[in-house]
Amino acid sequence: MTGSRVVALGHYQPERVLTNDELATMVETNDEWIQSRVGIRERRIAAPDEQVDEMAWRAADKAVANAGIDTSEIDYVVVATCTAIDRSPNMAARVAARLGLGNPAAIDLNTACSGFAYALATADQAIRAGAATKALVIGVEKLSDWTDWTDRTTCVLIGDGAGAAVLVASDEPEVGPVVWGSVPEMSDAVRIEGRDGPFAQEGLSVFRWATTQLPEIAKQVCAKAGLKPEDLGGVVLHQANLRIIEPLAKRLGAVNAVVAKDVVESGNTSAASIPIALSKLVEKREIPSGAPVLLFGFGGGLSYAGQVIRCP
Repeated sequence: MTGSRVVALGHYQPERVLTNDELATMVETNDEWIQSRVGIRERRIAAPDEQVDEMAWRAADKAVANAGIDTSEIDYVVVATCTAIDRSPNMAARVAARLGLGNPAAIDLNTACSGFAYALATADQAIRAGAATKALVIGVEKLSDWTDWTDRTTCVLIGDGAGAAVLVASDEPEVGPVVWGSVPEMSDAVRIEGRDGPFAQEGLSVFRWATTQLPEIAKQVCAKAGLKPEDLGGVVLHQANLRIIEPLAKRLGAVNAVVAKDVVESGNTSAASIPIALSKLVEKREIPSGAPVLLFGFGGGLSYAGQVIRCP
């Protein structure tokens, strides 16, 4: 059976940097309070006219250029997002149009913060099934559109941006089996409801679940890939909160891995957080090519998904 491999990545973040000190002029908070609780120092915020599909296109364009492939070869586009305002056309179709693609399958997927890992799995499975040969997988969010800037429990967390990956068919699969699922009794733990939102969450419940349950699930992901945690060269968890990421990585036992901590400078970008963080690590060559990297997302739904890939 043909598998797939990630051959290139790309990311895009808006120009505007919103620091903790600037946030402190907007809502009752301060840099020390934010950093001590979530580890975030700053985040990027999109301009009012900078839409989800534009950010997705910019990240995708960079990934395709890095892959060195002709756009006409891409036959599957999947965009993971929970913040697109328009219902139709979907973001995948708009990205395909902006890139000038031929006639790819184009779908959007919404599992919020776990979205990129879900989207990567569906692209890998489409290639394995023979329904695609080259896929473009994008995670993108404009959470600033759905944020209550008077609520310090949520507005300090969010950021905007996009990340993308190019997958191609491979006789030697480099995208491992996905482990995914949900916790239905916590389906309301992370919410953007109605036409106007805003983003809301039961932060303490998510924190407790993530720090107690995720390490064992992440170990299952490694086992399905035929690896032990100490074999990992990189760990890229959903960049929700540095106080979740650090204990998770420690409990996982990935003692030799580079652990992504992009949340410090990007905030929580939901479905975009994993590809942005991974793209930066690859761009800086902080993880060797071919090294196994654990990707694991969790969030709204309450959904989770993870797989091990080989670093491009």
